[in-house]
Amino acid sequence: MASQRGESLDTVKARRKGIDKSHYLYIAVIAAVILGAVVGLMFPEVGKSLKPLGDGFIKLIKMMIAPVIFCTIVLGIGSIAKAATVGKVGGLALGYFVLMSTFALGIGLVVGNLIHPGEGLKLAPYDPSKKAEVDSTVAFLLGIIPGDIPVLPTLFAAILVGFALQKMGPQGAPILKAIGHGQVLVFRILIMIMWLAPVGAFGAIAAVVGATGVQAIVSMFTLMAAFYITCALFIVIILGGLLKVVTGVNIFKLMKYLGREYLLIFSTSSSEAALPRLIAKMEHLGVSKPVVGVTVPTGYSFNLDGTAIYLTMASLFVANAMGTPLDLGAQISLLIFMIIASKGAAGVTGAGLATLAAGLQAHKPELLGGVGMIVGIDRFMSEARALTNFTGNAVATVLIGTWVKEIDGDQVASVLSGEEPFDEATMLAHHHGEVAPKEEAEKAVSAPV
Repeated sequence: MASQRGESLDTVKARRKGIDKSHYLYIAVIAAVILGAVVGLMFPEVGKSLKPLGDGFIKLIKMMIAPVIFCTIVLGIGSIAKAATVGKVGGLALGYFVLMSTFALGIGLVVGNLIHPGEGLKLAPYDPSKKAEVDSTVAFLLGIIPGDIPVLPTLFAAILVGFALQKMGPQGAPILKAIGHGQVLVFRILIMIMWLAPVGAFGAIAAVVGATGVQAIVSMFTLMAAFYITCALFIVIILGGLLKVVTGVNIFKLMKYLGREYLLIFSTSSSEAALPRLIAKMEHLGVSKPVVGVTVPTGYSFNLDGTAIYLTMASLFVANAMGTPLDLGAQISLLIFMIIASKGAAGVTGAGLATLAAGLQAHKPELLGGVGMIVGIDRFMSEARALTNFTGNAVATVLIGTWVKEIDGDQVASVLSGEEPFDEATMLAHHHGEVAPKEEAEKAVSAPV
């Protein structure tokens, strides 16, 4: 008993350290947004002059777009290959994930077109040459940050490399592993850049509020409220309705069962933090181990419902705020790009922002300056994104288990009614010296069916 408690304390302490760092960033972003809004309202000209802070942060994000897209697409295609090797379950899971995330992207576009977020702000693209004449130091510092690499050629090259590695079979495995290590490095740099988000948010919000006044604050709150409501309705009506019709399971009972995981996700703003626990809980629920082993990790790369809704709504917000709304053709083109580019970038701070910037850069580079507004509120929307992604994967696991008849209905009923509670002590023992989520995912995907 003492030993178990010791393990539990160690794990909690280790987690707390990680969570505390995330909370510091969260608090800093909130403070920066408030301070930026106050400066913009009280000292409009000073606020406008702070725009280079936001532009510098966006340049850093732009610098990372190509490496993020390349690594995630190549590894994403590798994950498709792994899932495809496990037959019926893998094929069914991939088909469902692609369909559902595309549907979520479509919902984001529909809601965005209904509420027209950001409309009326008419922000002018920032002209760095103007500022350079006044302040050469600003131009010099911004010039240090490398220029961006074109997104669409990078995407095309990544797809070719991914399929080429598939054709190479076992010979391609070391290269795929090396790209996996490269992705870890790229995401580590991206996380370092995200620690500058408070500075970028402060400059961007101060400049926007300085130029447009209270309307900018109202527009940002409108987007956040609409996004949270859309995610809640998606979970309850779309996912809940599908779950009830196919399996007879109540979505609220399933969410109550996953309550601890929701708290963990809310505190870290990443659904990946709860990946090992979701695997254990789905097995305890009564879904067979092979089905869980294929569905959950694959879903973490391919079933990003919350991220999909966020990407399309945020894109429309930026386009409207910059006074150049996207026509239907551009929206459909953006949707197709997001379907491909969003795969494999799950669970990493800043990956959603990088994917959003990539989509805008590929379609209308002049809109990239408007991402500065999203920087300020991105962190506030990350919880809803992560919770929606997580719920979508939990529902998918139960659905696919039902479709392939690899689920124990009596076990599901007794677990959700509270008769068979989940054993936390077993979970701690099983994950003592916790495996990194990505490694766990790879092991689970390769489990035989």
